[in-house]
Amino acid sequence: MPNLSSDIKFLPGMGPKKAEVLKTELGIVTLEDLIYYFPFKYIDRSKFYTVSEVHPDLPYVQLRGKISNFALKGNGRTQYLTAVFSDTTGHLELVWFKGLKWITENLSTGKEYIVLGKAALYGSKLNIAHPETEDAEKFDPNLSGILEPAYNTTEKMKRAFVHSKAIFRFQQAAFRMLSAEFAETLPYYIREKYHLMPLREALFNVHFPQTNIELKKARYRLIFEELFYIQLNLLKTKAFRAKKFKGYTFDKIGTCFNTFFNEKLPFQLTGAQKKVIKEIRKDLGSGMQCNRLLQGDVGSGKTLVALMSMLIALDNGFQACLMAPTEILAQQHFATISRFLSGMNISPALLTGNTKQKDRKILHEQLADGSLQILVGTHALIEDIVQFQNLGLVVIDEQHRFGVEQRARMWKKNDRPPHIIVMTATPIPRTLAMTVYGDLDISVINELPPGRKPIKTLHMFDSQRLRLFGLMREEIKKGRQIYVVYPLIKESEKFDYKDLEDGLESISRAFPPPEFAVSVVHGKMKSVEKEKAMQLFIRHVTQIMVATTVIEVGVDVPNASVMVIESAERFGLSQLHQLRGRVGRGAEMSYCYLMSSHKLSTEARKRLQIMTETTDGFKISEEDLKLRGPGDIEGTQQSGMPFDLKISNLVQDSEILALVRNVASDIVDVDFELSLPENEILGFQLKKLIRSSKNWSVVS
Repeated sequence: MPNLSSDIKFLPGMGPKKAEVLKTELGIVTLEDLIYYFPFKYIDRSKFYTVSEVHPDLPYVQLRGKISNFALKGNGRTQYLTAVFSDTTGHLELVWFKGLKWITENLSTGKEYIVLGKAALYGSKLNIAHPETEDAEKFDPNLSGILEPAYNTTEKMKRAFVHSKAIFRFQQAAFRMLSAEFAETLPYYIREKYHLMPLREALFNVHFPQTNIELKKARYRLIFEELFYIQLNLLKTKAFRAKKFKGYTFDKIGTCFNTFFNEKLPFQLTGAQKKVIKEIRKDLGSGMQCNRLLQGDVGSGKTLVALMSMLIALDNGFQACLMAPTEILAQQHFATISRFLSGMNISPALLTGNTKQKDRKILHEQLADGSLQILVGTHALIEDIVQFQNLGLVVIDEQHRFGVEQRARMWKKNDRPPHIIVMTATPIPRTLAMTVYGDLDISVINELPPGRKPIKTLHMFDSQRLRLFGLMREEIKKGRQIYVVYPLIKESEKFDYKDLEDGLESISRAFPPPEFAVSVVHGKMKSVEKEKAMQLFIRHVTQIMVATTVIEVGVDVPNASVMVIESAERFGLSQLHQLRGRVGRGAEMSYCYLMSSHKLSTEARKRLQIMTETTDGFKISEEDLKLRGPGDIEGTQQSGMPFDLKISNLVQDSEILALVRNVASDIVDVDFELSLPENEILGFQLKKLIRSSKNWSVVS
C-alpha cells in the first residue's frame, strides 16, 4: 500500500527517467516531497486579455492571437529568437533565449495561438520572455473558470517533458494513491483557536482549488504551519542556550572603558549608539551568554560600539577578538581600532593568512600569556593553533559570510562559550531578521554620526558621460577623490555591460597624467598589488580609483566624495547601497552617480529609482525583499537560507509571521521541552523537520 514515503517513480506516467530529473533538479524523491511542492501561482483560464490591455504590472496575461516575423538576433552564446504576436488591438514582442530550434520547428506563422506569460517593458517595448504557447484549436473550454496551478520548472525538466502540466498530473495521481495517508501535524487546540483547515483538506485545495475562498484558507493553514515551526525551532534553540550556557559575568566598568569614554571618544555618541551600548552592557553583566546581532547602516559607527564592548571585556580580565570575512576589512578594522586606542596602554594585533610566521609565533605567545588583549583577524582566528588565555568576547563582522561550522569553532576557544556579537552593515528587514536571526537578540543603530551629510544620488545615462566627467573634474579641483566601479574586469560576450579595462582607457584619456593619477583595484590582482594601489588612494597620491566590487567593504577614505557605478542596472539594491556607502564619510557633500544604458527592464528602472529617492538602508532592504525575495537578499544567498520556505513569503506573510512567533513564544515559555501531552505532536514534528534539513538545526 503506497504511503507518503513511497518513491515517486511508481506513479503512473512517471518512470525512472522523469523521477531522476525531479530528484536532481528539485530534490523530490517521495510522494510527500511531491505533495509539498506547491504551485507558485494560479491562472484563471477564463480570463483573456487583448494586447492593448497588457501592462508590466499584471502578474501574467493570457492572449489569443497570431505569431509572425520570427527573427534570430545576436550571435554565438548571446543568440536569441524574437517574434511578433498580434491581435486586433495591437502587437507585442515574444522572446526566447533557449530552445530556439524547438520553437522554430513547432510554431507556425499565421496560425492562432493561446499565449500565456509575464509581460515586461524593455526600453519602450512590451515583450513576453519564454511564453507558454498552445494551439488555439486544442484549447480546452472546460478550463474556463478553473484556477489552474502553475509549478516552477527548470530547463532540464522541460527537456525531459516534466513541465508544469505534467507535475499537475503527478499531483492528481499522488492524491488518488494516498486517500487516507495524512496524519495531522498541528495540535487540535492550535487548529481550533486559529480556525485552521485540516491538513489533508489544505494540501488538496492548494493543488486543486475550486474557488478563491478555498485556496485562501488552504494557503493560510500551510503558511501558518511552515512559519510556526521555524519560530518554534528558533525560540526553543534560544531558550536551550539560555539554560545550558551560562555566560561570563562582566560586572565591572573599569579603567579601559572609562578612560576611552572620557578622554579618547572621537565624537559624541549618537542616541542609537548609546542605546545599543546599554543593551550590550546589560547582556554582558547578566550572567547569561550574550548572543546579539548588531545592525547598522554603512558608516553608522558599529566598529566604535564593538570596541567599547571589547573594553568592557578587558576591564573584567578577559580578552576579545574581532573576526572579519576579508583581509581588506580586517586591516580596516585594525587600523580604525588602533587609531581609537592611540595613547592608551592597549596594543591590538592583526592576524590574517598573510601574517609572517615569526610574527605569528610572537602573537601566539602573547595570546597564551594574556598580554595581547585584542586580536583582529580573518578566518585565521578559527585555526586550532590560535589559543587564547581567557577569551571573553567575540565580535563577528558581516557574519553571513562565515559558515555555521566556522562560527561555531569560535565558541570552543574557551572552557565556557564567550559572549558573541555579530555585526552587519547590510540592513535586514524586520521579517527576515525574525527568521534568519530569530534566536538572537537584535540591536539597531539607525542614526548616522553628527556632521554627516546625506549622499546625493543621481541616475545618468551613458550618453551623459561628458557631463559626468565635468562633474568629476569639479570635485577633483576641490581636492576630493573619486571611485569608479565596474561590474566586470573584461568585456564579456554574454553581458552588454561596461568593463574595467575599457573604462580605464576612457578615464585615462579624460583624466591624463601628470595632472591626474589613477589607481586600479580588482579581484584578480595579488594581495600585495591590491594593497599598494589602495594605499596610493588612501594617501591621496591618486585622485581616482577604478575598481570592481572588491571595494564594496573595507575601504574608508573620508576624502572620497564621489562614487560612480557603471552599468548600475547590473547590481542589486543591497550592493548599490554598500558601494554608495564608500563615500559620505567626511563632512563634505558627497555624490553617487548611477550610470546605465537606456535599455532598462522594469525592475532595473525601479531599483535605480529607489536608490535616488532614499539613503535609508532599512527602507532599501525592505524594497529589496519585495523585489527579489528572501533567498536572493545578500547575506542569505551566500550561506543558504537556514530553512526552505515552500509556500510562505516573508513580505506578504509578515502578519502571519508575527502571529506565529507569539504562539510559539507562549508555548516555549510554558513547555520548553514540549513534553505536555497536547504538545507531543509538536516535538515529534520538530524532530522530523530538523532531521530532513541539515540547516534547520543551527541557525545563527
